[in-house]
Amino acid sequence: MSMSSGANNTASTGKVSNVIRRTLKQKLEALVPAWNGRVKDIPALGEVLAGPCAVIAFAEEVPKSVWAGYRRIIKISPYARPEDGGAEQVETWSAALMEGLHQVRLEDEEGGAFTCIYLGSSDGDRVDASSGLVTRSLRFGVYVPETVEYAQAGATDSWMTALQGWTRTQLGQEWSIYGDVWPGGYKAKSILWRLTGCSTTTAGTSALEIRKQWIGHVLSANVADVGQTVTHLVEQLAVQTRIALTDTDGTRYVTVDEVSADLQADAYLNGQIRLTLQQRIRRPGTDVPLIREIHHSKGIE
Repeated sequence: MSMSSGANNTASTGKVSNVIRRTLKQKLEALVPAWNGRVKDIPALGEVLAGPCAVIAFAEEVPKSVWAGYRRIIKISPYARPEDGGAEQVETWSAALMEGLHQVRLEDEEGGAFTCIYLGSSDGDRVDASSGLVTRSLRFGVYVPETVEYAQAGATDSWMTALQGWTRTQLGQEWSIYGDVWPGGYKAKSILWRLTGCSTTTAGTSALEIRKQWIGHVLSANVADVGQTVTHLVEQLAVQTRIALTDTDGTRYVTVDEVSADLQADAYLNGQIRLTLQQRIRRPGTDVPLIREIHHSKGIE
């Protein structure tokens, strides 16, 4: 399910949609065994659904930002028989779908990965006119990262390299650390750091202060694990305050200026951590002017 730069053409989009559809069907069958594998596409004209079952429908296709990749909206509709509980049964299945799919990474048979984000219900409970089954439509955003070669090769920015290295030291090899974009086939327990802004200000006559703003995404299927990891990173950034930059001229440092977290933020799309790093450097061309080297003596006539 790798996405190339031309992935928005009809053939590529159709292939991606088919892979997503097959993967989702397998996941839904596992989440709700009561459907007995009856996870269907939109029924043909005149076809009557036999419950209990679920229907997957693909809605709008929305191009997203470079770090999130391709986005597709899907609707999943569980159908329950009135004699099996009707609306109450639909409510139970809807809760299982939200818990089992929201911010969950799914991997397809080709080794690609995508993430589902719950977007809410598109309508209320209703009775299907043809079958008499009770149903509800749940909207999910499906995000498929593009295949970007440099995403896994490592960042060239020294600040990014240092931030990724610091994060790996904090969390160990259990977590995968990425820079700038989600790569195709990203791992289940991942951290993504994105540079979102940069500014400079003068600090006296001979120095510049550089500030860079970053967003950190912490993604895992375990919600408790996500919360603990976000909290740990924020606390350590606040305590340690300096991150080493290693280069040929020796070791320099960037300083943590501000760090905060929103545990309710969308981990994949928006990120939970807001971080500002700063560094003071000598301004180019700030050698001492010659006039400052002249000393006046009252003894000279």
